[in-house]
Amino acid sequence: MARKALGRGIGALLGEETAAAPAQTDNSEIDIDLVKPNAKQPRTNFPEAELEELTQSIRMNGVVQPILVRSVGKGFELVAGERRWRAAQRVGLKKIPAVIREIDDEKMLEIALIENIQRQELNPVEESRAYQQLIDDLGLTQQEVAERVGKTRTFVANYLRLLSLPKSIRTHLEDGKLSVGHAKALLSIPDKKRQKELANAILVKGLSVRDAERKAKKPSKRKSGANAKAPKDPNIKKAETKLRRRYATHVEITPGKSGKSGKIEFEYYGSEDLDRVYNLLMNK
Repeated sequence: MARKALGRGIGALLGEETAAAPAQTDNSEIDIDLVKPNAKQPRTNFPEAELEELTQSIRMNGVVQPILVRSVGKGFELVAGERRWRAAQRVGLKKIPAVIREIDDEKMLEIALIENIQRQELNPVEESRAYQQLIDDLGLTQQEVAERVGKTRTFVANYLRLLSLPKSIRTHLEDGKLSVGHAKALLSIPDKKRQKELANAILVKGLSVRDAERKAKKPSKRKSGANAKAPKDPNIKKAETKLRRRYATHVEITPGKSGKSGKIEFEYYGSEDLDRVYNLLMNK
């Protein structure tokens, strides 16, 4: 039987028969303490700011969209909606609206993955791990994974390659400091040490993806003698340290060739961080 693709949504994945499901599968109010997290949840990173925003929303309006659970023993296991469940716990709710479905292990992983992809809540590394989990746990090929999640096989293959990057680079991908485009440029370098060096340059200098691709194509060179970069003035280094502590981000001072001008660069890691740095600079 042909699998339903991502584009048709979770409702299609669960099957048309759910529309006529028996009463016990309808929306219910269940004890929040009887719910345990999904052991196969693809998403592992729940940013504090994002979780707090949802907590405030639930405090004001309640849980608008039910979580999806399945019965396990005397309680329930989350299939989708862990962020809502966590936020509801923070609010102190005793009960939470839920849709109860009879879902096997294979379908559970598939639904959890698809819900997160549809909501665009997985970072690139989490999405890569989820694809690998479908392959490992369900014995699927890359093509079969692609068909189930509504992607191309090439897309899935490229994401799986992210898992071969050094852990430090994967962490920057998870934090949003490096993009998938940057990661692809790094993957074109066979040497792990050079990958880390270029990743550091991207972070420090704010290189664009195109800049990273150009640098990845160049052969590795060790600067020496007249070509070596002059050591930075100790006073400038001290000033950089103070600025980094003050603004809690990477700051670099680059003097011009004349020594009379230059530039100061502040890094930010997302729109919220940009607002934070901006407000500090504007003394708000």
